[in-house]
Amino acid sequence: MLNITRQLYRHASKFTPLISRALSSDKSVPKKTCLYDLNVKHHGKMVDFAGYLMPVQYASEGIAASHKHTRSHCSLFDVSHMLQTNIHGKDNVKFLEGLMVGDIQSLPSNHGTLSVFTTDDGGIIDDFIVNKTSLGYLYVVSNAGCRDKDLALMKSKLILAKKEGLDVDIEVLEGRGLLAIQGPLMMSILQPHVDILLEQLYFMTTSVATVCGVPNCRITRCGYTGEDGVEVSVPPDAAADIVEKLLDSSKGALKLAGLGARDSLRLEAGLCLYGSDMDEKINPIEASLAWLVAKRRRLAADFPGATNILNELKSTTGRRRVGFVSRGPPARGHTPIHSKDGQLIGEITSGCPSPSLPGLNVSMGYVDRPFVKNGTEVQFEIRKKMIDAQVTKMPFVPTKYYIKK
Repeated sequence: MLNITRQLYRHASKFTPLISRALSSDKSVPKKTCLYDLNVKHHGKMVDFAGYLMPVQYASEGIAASHKHTRSHCSLFDVSHMLQTNIHGKDNVKFLEGLMVGDIQSLPSNHGTLSVFTTDDGGIIDDFIVNKTSLGYLYVVSNAGCRDKDLALMKSKLILAKKEGLDVDIEVLEGRGLLAIQGPLMMSILQPHVDILLEQLYFMTTSVATVCGVPNCRITRCGYTGEDGVEVSVPPDAAADIVEKLLDSSKGALKLAGLGARDSLRLEAGLCLYGSDMDEKINPIEASLAWLVAKRRRLAADFPGATNILNELKSTTGRRRVGFVSRGPPARGHTPIHSKDGQLIGEITSGCPSPSLPGLNVSMGYVDRPFVKNGTEVQFEIRKKMIDAQVTKMPFVPTKYYIKK
């Protein structure tokens, strides 16, 4: 079984960086999401990713085909391995803001934001989306691969918060399903099955809804593909039935897609993958995520790592994350980046051939500040050969988020 799994990884890693590092080094038995049986039924090629058995692709379609179907039609991704958490209590905003760089306090009701947990040195512990719900709690979705350290961070801070008399509690939504429905046909496919008007649910907003007759679901207008889409949190015992109903009613417009397509889609959208493009040795400014550090928080300088992060904002040296396009052999993680005169100036963190841009490879990585300008010519060192590349702005493919005009 292990040999078969490794062969699958070798095949998939030719296309996408996430899969090349997905084989878990954890010796424990991987968990199953509430959609495991459905994924197997639909011939998902299951791999151990972040401690869960997840579909890297489906037998009916390769990664590139799933990628293109998402861009042109719509795909459903099982992301039930993600950590879903509700933060309760009248002091929940103060509590969570004490761990992150974003501004929850200023969010309107039922709106969300992307943010990061940071260390005392300013490094990125994890990235996540937090929604400030009209029901009083904060709904947080963070990475499965950071599950243990995220929970340890929140629980350790919870003990201190309670000692300080704060009214706050953490509810982990164990086992709950999470469906990422992404693509231009999402609204037409999902609308007949929900009791809210999706045309009124804009990017980074959220609502409780009934989905396929199942109450107590939560629909959030967001995703990890650059396309219009939603993530739907559903009760575990209803997840498979909801997916089957959506697939059946779409008449082929909606297809299942796996981790491989999800990764190449996010790369084209210029979105970071935690553990590859950012980690605890990289701060948000270096990661070109300065916009995550909210103005109010900058003025107060009251978030973990504030001194280092704010100093980095003012610095004209150091490194920054940028995008690249190239032709020929694609750059992968840890590919050295050289200036045209042969100076080592950085390293690639993610890269793959672009299914949406035939003949082009897209990648991102970190380079020294003098080389961050769009149009800068650089070279990748791939298998002892120098490959020409160019710094370019991200996203590589225009995003299509559903934004209120």
